[in-house]
Amino acid sequence: MNTKRLFLKSTASLITLATSSAFSQAAWPSKPVRIVVPFAAGGTTDILARAIAPELSKAFGQSFFVENRAGAGGNLGADIVAKSPSDGYTLLMGTVGTHGINRALYPKLPYDPFKDFAPITLVAAVPNVMIMNADKAKALGITSVPDFIAYAKANPGKLNMASSGNGTSIHLAGELFKSRTGTFMLHFPYRGSGPALLDMLGGNMDVMFDNLPSALPHIKSGKLKAFAVTSSQRSSALPDVPTIEEAGKLKGFEASSWFGLLAPAGTAVGTINRLQQEVAKALGSPEIKEKLIAQGAIPSGNTPAQFAALIDAEHKKWAAVVKASGAKVD
Repeated sequence: MNTKRLFLKSTASLITLATSSAFSQAAWPSKPVRIVVPFAAGGTTDILARAIAPELSKAFGQSFFVENRAGAGGNLGADIVAKSPSDGYTLLMGTVGTHGINRALYPKLPYDPFKDFAPITLVAAVPNVMIMNADKAKALGITSVPDFIAYAKANPGKLNMASSGNGTSIHLAGELFKSRTGTFMLHFPYRGSGPALLDMLGGNMDVMFDNLPSALPHIKSGKLKAFAVTSSQRSSALPDVPTIEEAGKLKGFEASSWFGLLAPAGTAVGTINRLQQEVAKALGSPEIKEKLIAQGAIPSGNTPAQFAALIDAEHKKWAAVVKASGAKVD
């Protein structure tokens, strides 16, 4: 009898635990969810996060809000998320920098891009674009990539290169360009594309290899001059702008960027899958898809497993680029 009572009590406890767990998962989200952007407002990471946040708010009936936590080439914001509770209420808009480059570039990374995160989905991939302040380019007689290379070689150290931070694809694209062309520009890392672009527009910085979506409005306004995109193919957003491989005769040059949503490791699989499905649905809607493509981004929405495989492949690729370019943290 005692054995039977013990069995019934244990069974009831297990049912209660399972029901409680299922209810808890079904109840998510029951409060606002923050998406940490590890760079300042105005850059492509920020643009993409703010594009999907309202769609997730509508889908889940809770506020998804963006919080900019810039610093250390994205490491500060990424580390905040890595050390947050795995309850689904803190997410990261990660980048090729935070999850593909920084582990190879920084001697001591405060987080592990593989062990500390659960990939959700790739949001978008974008080419970078080599830009100069249009007035400054005109004053220096620089109208193309070959012109730029010639001027930089004749005036070593006189040109400054802005980036959105150490370890970002914007930084590494510039370092790769320097190593492939035998040129030298002094690197100035900012806390995101937004502040770097302000100095580009003001003529305080000379060149930048920015993500296309954040630079595009200024290119179209004529304030910035686009010389080439860093992808292997031309961008539909700037069809008349050549690739660096074409323009500079630099065979195999490719340094594009990507951005994806991640959660702290240990986040419930059900939560991860629900987020992936809703992000994919949002990115597949004609309105969001056309908007991002017009900005030079290529929407994705792939599965967590596919995104994890991309992160692994990109880490290996960029580790080789860091080694070949000799890039260092400034």
